[in-house]
Amino acid sequence: MTSVLFRGLLPHRHPRELPSPAAPGEVVAEAVGVRIERGRRAVLDGVGARVRAGEVLALVGPNGAGKSTLLAALAADLAPDAGEVRIGGRPAHAWTAAELALRRSVLPQDATLSFPFPVAEVVRMGRAPWAGTAREDEDDEAVAEAMAATETEEFADRPFSALSGGERARVALARVLAQRTGLLLLDEPTAALDLRHQELVLRVCRERAAAGAAVAVVLHDLGLAAAHADRVGVLHDGRIAVEGPPSEVFGAELLTRVYRQPVEVLPHPRTGVPLVVPVRHADAVGTPPPKAL
Repeated sequence: MTSVLFRGLLPHRHPRELPSPAAPGEVVAEAVGVRIERGRRAVLDGVGARVRAGEVLALVGPNGAGKSTLLAALAADLAPDAGEVRIGGRPAHAWTAAELALRRSVLPQDATLSFPFPVAEVVRMGRAPWAGTAREDEDDEAVAEAMAATETEEFADRPFSALSGGERARVALARVLAQRTGLLLLDEPTAALDLRHQELVLRVCRERAAAGAAVAVVLHDLGLAAAHADRVGVLHDGRIAVEGPPSEVFGAELLTRVYRQPVEVLPHPRTGVPLVVPVRHADAVGTPPPKAL
């Protein structure tokens, strides 16, 4: 019954070309010389970025650096004022909305719904683009798999509006996972989550990349980016200051300049993954720590 309901909401009923899986390392989405202006200010200025199949790309940087704007451009939700965005090797504007929905799924920062849909139905909304295609039969499996991955099965029957902020965030991610596209674009998916579920979300990103998907994720937590991303793009003043593996990109001098906060970058004693630690005032002036009571 639900599938029939969502099918009726779709404006298209003509056959669509279904996407083929990308080869490992293939560029699935790309920004080339992208410039986006708001008012008289360039939020992005000549930015280039590539999201490849089988990899997790983390976009990091201070507030206002352009991370979410770049993600929206890569999703074809925001048209650039200059430059070009390509998805699946074609200019983003060459795809219809229905074709894009088969190729990329987007998790925005805020997940809101006007009606009190049950959680399971919210997740099932992610399957709407596949209605009328040969993959429609995967709906039940995709929904169940997505809810298990995000640990949301226990409140499947609860209204979405009755959930906490963190629970809503996980349900919104489940909807994106249920869509089963080859490109996942996630904007701050860990912002409302506790430690356990932050790690869960990034593990899911890694699993999707290992299965062949291309994943781009906006993060504020540099530790999560260092531990889980294959590549990191550090945005600064509307440009990508540096891009590469976290072990090469995360240097104290660069991060201190970009964030305008002195930091130390230390290797994790067991894994060697970079740990970014702020240099606090007491550390900077050599003040000994207070004695334990």
